[in-house]
Amino acid sequence: MTGKSFYITTPIYYPSAKLHIGHAYCTTIADAIARFKRLAGYDVFFLTGSDEHGMKIQQKAEEEGVTPLAYVDKIVAGFQGLWQRLHISNDDFIRTTEERHQRVVQEIFRRIYDKGDIYLGKYKGLYCTPCESYWTERQLVDGKCPDCGRPVAEVEEDAYFFKMSRYERRVLEYIEEHPDFIQPVSRRNEMINFIKQGLDDLCISRTSFDWGVPVPIAPGHVIYVWFDALTNYLTPIGFLDDPGKFEKYWPADLHLVGKEIVRFHSIIWPCILMALDLPLPKKVYGHGWLIVDGDKMSKSKGNVVDPVQLIDEFGADAIRYFLLREINLGQDGNFSRDALITRINADLANDLGNLLHRTLNMIGKFQGGVVEKSLGESEIDKAFLAEAERTLSDYERDLEDMKLQDAIKGTWAFISRANKYIDETMPWALAKDEARKQELANTLYNLAESLRRISILIEPFMPETAAKIWHQLGLAGDFRTVRFEDVRVWGGFAAGTRVNRPEQLFPRIEIEDEDKKGAAAAEKASTRKAQKAETKPLEGNKGKKDGKGAAEGVVTIDEFSRVDLRVAEILSAERVPETDKLMRVRVSLGTEEREIVSGIAEYYAPEELVGRKVVLVANLKPAKIRGIRSHGMLLCASGAEGISLVEPAAAAGSRVK
Repeated sequence: MTGKSFYITTPIYYPSAKLHIGHAYCTTIADAIARFKRLAGYDVFFLTGSDEHGMKIQQKAEEEGVTPLAYVDKIVAGFQGLWQRLHISNDDFIRTTEERHQRVVQEIFRRIYDKGDIYLGKYKGLYCTPCESYWTERQLVDGKCPDCGRPVAEVEEDAYFFKMSRYERRVLEYIEEHPDFIQPVSRRNEMINFIKQGLDDLCISRTSFDWGVPVPIAPGHVIYVWFDALTNYLTPIGFLDDPGKFEKYWPADLHLVGKEIVRFHSIIWPCILMALDLPLPKKVYGHGWLIVDGDKMSKSKGNVVDPVQLIDEFGADAIRYFLLREINLGQDGNFSRDALITRINADLANDLGNLLHRTLNMIGKFQGGVVEKSLGESEIDKAFLAEAERTLSDYERDLEDMKLQDAIKGTWAFISRANKYIDETMPWALAKDEARKQELANTLYNLAESLRRISILIEPFMPETAAKIWHQLGLAGDFRTVRFEDVRVWGGFAAGTRVNRPEQLFPRIEIEDEDKKGAAAAEKASTRKAQKAETKPLEGNKGKKDGKGAAEGVVTIDEFSRVDLRVAEILSAERVPETDKLMRVRVSLGTEEREIVSGIAEYYAPEELVGRKVVLVANLKPAKIRGIRSHGMLLCASGAEGISLVEPAAAAGSRVK
């Protein structure tokens, strides 16, 4: 344990409408970082919440005929429900309508006013209501808000101003002297250029509406929503009420925000903190936008992605994994349903799911479900363990540097390496040789230990799946108490542990057309066409008469060469429910995995099949059998006693000639 604290925040989200997948992305990033820091032994405080004041909220409430508070209550409940479903581990949820926060806002106003940095004036200028932002004429882009591109309105009213211009030089020097303060570098450069254009004093009160925190010294004025919102980061850590807690967590280690609000967090917020004589946060990180199929999300375009619907369909961990794996933090990322399904099938079902299933199946079959002690190392074992150590060090370095995507890639490279280790050691062959019993025990122990490590490494990204793996491994203790220290040394898996029966982590998703009827009709038409083609004479016999040429049913060498026969290794097998003959088999071809439905259930038990090498007709057109997409056919020999699989002595993926 380090004994160090770590304070991380998301922006507090504006409840003018339901959250979309972009908000889920930001919060999932923060959650992954918070979880990693807890694993590393840090005392973490993770804050998220809702920014509930402002003209936009008041207008929305009036349109619906309810009070602003009733309007935001309903939406905020949806925020909190979504975070629960995404397994977000926040320590507090701040609402700017809470009394504890309003006291902080008013006290900060008083302190800065008493210092002489707030004065009464008259505001006349341009205001963007959706962004709750003030702009000068020179800052507009084509006469519109530079952030959202929408029209601005001319506003004139009495208002209080914060002397932000007084801190222009000081905040610029701080940014230039602390290169890590704003990340990534592109955002830092943008902020430097913005400041060099000159900072105007900031209007921090409004009189044209009343939905906000009242200015403590002036009835009829409410505090500008951003002055109110930014100070949320001080409220939950005891700014007014708990000096010890405040000293422990402030300054914040990381403000994670969308790139469109970096300016507020890296310019306005530092100026406020300087006026309060408080230290600045250590880092402001502006992540990119999430676009959908190459286009920015927009209600008008109808491409806003609802994270709740995605969770209902695919599960929270699959969504978390995709967002963190697919998108390089700091850059804009693309969300695609097809890409999501591909990741689930390839990374989660094939790589991770199969590794767990194969390992537990083999421990169950060859060792009665008990992990035996490892004694000694082969050269293959040494290479595998060395890769495990490299993975651990790279993982820790990547996450400390906020390279979440790299950490996930490295973890999955090790998962692939573990699957390869199975192919290299061939436990099914070791099990047949009593003299190699210890080699088998070593191999299965290393696989179990690697999965123990993997469960901890994926916890920041996929907490529910991590706990499931831990449980299936039969490991003792509460998974929530596990820390990174527990995997620093190889060999933490207790020999004698009885593993549990494997359960599928992520079922493969069959990609179907949205129009199922159309897809079904097309499939039927294709089947009819294929059946019709099968009744025609072979191409080589076309036009042959009077018994001349090839006999009926005979194929030419060219025709035969079109059949692609490959060696495949059976990874898992299960009977197809409500059938007597059908077996659902997953096989490895070395570089890819496939699912096959085969009529061998009368002749083989599922547990007999795992680890066998078989011959697969690899280029057979996929077909759906009992709703399962079968991609290939297992080659069998038939005799008086039934059928038996053809079992070659060659590596998976080898071509049979």
